Amino acid sequence: MQFVSYTRLGRPGFGAKVGEGIIDLTERLAPGATSLKQAIAAGLLPVAREYISGRSAEFTDADVALLPVIPDPGKILCVGLNYESHRAETKRPDAKYPTIFTRFADSQIAHRQAILKPRVSDHLDFEAELAVVIGRGGRYISQETALDHIVGYACYNDATVRDWQRHTFQFTPGKNFPSTGAFGPQLVTPDEVGDYRSLRISGRLNGEVMQDATLADLIFPIATLISYCSSFTPLQSGDVILTGTPGGVGDRRDPPLFMKPGDVFEVDIPGVGLLINPIATES
Repeated sequence: MQFVSYTRLGRPGFGAKVGEGIIDLTERLAPGATSLKQAIAAGLLPVAREYISGRSAEFTDADVALLPVIPDPGKILCVGLNYESHRAETKRPDAKYPTIFTRFADSQIAHRQAILKPRVSDHLDFEAELAVVIGRGGRYISQETALDHIVGYACYNDATVRDWQRHTFQFTPGKNFPSTGAFGPQLVTPDEVGDYRSLRISGRLNGEVMQDATLADLIFPIATLISYCSSFTPLQSGDVILTGTPGGVGDRRDPPLFMKPGDVFEVDIPGVGLLINPIATES
């Protein structure tokens, strides 16, 4: 199944994608379940499958304003240097453990919303990534059971302001400018995706392929990431793990290539989605 978060007629909600349309699920699966995160936490997505059976779409994408897949995650845990091609281009040494940093929920935007180049930098870079959304939380999750904790996958552009990322050894400033974390268009459940390692991920700037890899290329597989992260923080329903970006980022090109107003960046993961975002200037 595929789920989207949106606002419609001024009201936030969520629904299921059916063909080219949407069936609204806001407060229809259980009283008070007004968001996708709430539905995930209450274990209502199987109920949604039953609810939409035999029903027709009620409206189209044009009738809503999409929100980030999970607008309000408690945690967004980002993984750096998780493809060998990217680790090599950064000239970083091999690592025994995943590189983990955080992104704030209020830095996120949705499919087709503008990524904003901040007024203080011209070094806005792209990072095509697969996002993992946690369904069933836990602490000290084993690698053997980790994939059972996933409720779905989505596309993400973890756009980075590179010069601010390098102000110190901490990545936080460069990763949290407003409107730089693009998340969408939809959440796709694991039964539709199958073995995530067969997925191909590409990032295109103005139609030209900049990044291209398969998820089998991850240095630390998703089960390892979930297990590792749950060891230092309890994972909750709706938490998001960004699994890393392949090589080909603009900062490591010769000459460097950064996103600028008027550009369009696409994250394409067939079987998961196509995330498209124009670039604009911060007002």
